[in-house]
Amino acid sequence: MWIAGTVRLERAETTTMTIFARSTSLQSVAPLSVAEDPRWTRIAARDKTADGQLWYSVATTGVYCRPSCPSRTANPRNVALHDTLEGARATGFRPCRRCNPDGPSLECENAALIARACRVIEESEEEPSLEHLADAVGRSPSYFHRMFKATTGLTPKDYAAADRARKLRHGLDAGGSITEAIYDAGFNSSGRFYEKSTGMLGMTPSQYRAGGANEEIKFAVGQTSLGAILVASSTKGVASILLGDDPDALVRDLQDRFPKARLIGMDREYEALIARVCGFVEHPDVGLDLPLDVRGTAFQRRVWQALQEIPVGERVSYAEIARRIGAPSSTRAVAGACAANRLAVAIPCHRVIRSDGDLAGYRWGIERKRALIQKEAAA
Repeated sequence: MWIAGTVRLERAETTTMTIFARSTSLQSVAPLSVAEDPRWTRIAARDKTADGQLWYSVATTGVYCRPSCPSRTANPRNVALHDTLEGARATGFRPCRRCNPDGPSLECENAALIARACRVIEESEEEPSLEHLADAVGRSPSYFHRMFKATTGLTPKDYAAADRARKLRHGLDAGGSITEAIYDAGFNSSGRFYEKSTGMLGMTPSQYRAGGANEEIKFAVGQTSLGAILVASSTKGVASILLGDDPDALVRDLQDRFPKARLIGMDREYEALIARVCGFVEHPDVGLDLPLDVRGTAFQRRVWQALQEIPVGERVSYAEIARRIGAPSSTRAVAGACAANRLAVAIPCHRVIRSDGDLAGYRWGIERKRALIQKEAAA
């Protein structure tokens, strides 16, 4: 009897354990609530990058939406998530009128409108007015202006100026007369053009055509704890600050940038300037106030101006710079502008990092970027 009782007890325990194991297994595969689902986090953040990847429906309103829908955030208890548009439609609900989940997103529509406006600018003989551009895409001038700047990082006027500069450079490179290039670029008078020519080209039209011939560039090479440094200036201001391991390679880099300019080195007066720059590299808290000859596109200059406003010792993300210049969707373009910077430390692109805290790339080497950040943190 005692043995039989033991067997029955063991069987009972085994049965109990089996039931417990099944219960535990069921709990481990129980579906997450909507509030716990990672997809809901993207919806709550109105993540535009999630558009086209998932949809959600709201039982209390009877609609389905795209993740970036600007409507008031729904209570997740009333929400169902869908990985396909067909799944959202199968609920029998109607598509939201605000975010139009069945069609292209508002961002895509705006991008198409901006592309159309850019073509109007590029095909116009003279700079079109804001009202003309807004009318061409069927939007009000104020709304179009905000939309254009948010998408391109430039105002329509800045974009038109950059397009005229491109046409001008093309005309000068083509070999026609300077006057023809001026009018073909959309300037209705040579006087109006010459007011802006140096800022557009960095030199006179004749100098540009000659590849910078007769332009004087003074330069000097020094040594810092980060390696060799070259500083070069035009008559307008400092045009290059380059870092590297090989001084000769820095000089060749300068020659490649100004192939026909007259390079002047070994100027004792100019060497005092490089001493200031070297001092700033070692002690960033002393500041560096120099006239700069900044040569770049309108968008690049906007980015570089924002970089100059970052305080010593502070770091910001590429995305934050994009927001500061009014172009939150231009993070990659901001990174490109940082990579194109040729004025190390004066335009402090080393203070820009990725959103996850990673240092990312640096034209003059990631170790130099890390060293500059550390020096500024200790200043």
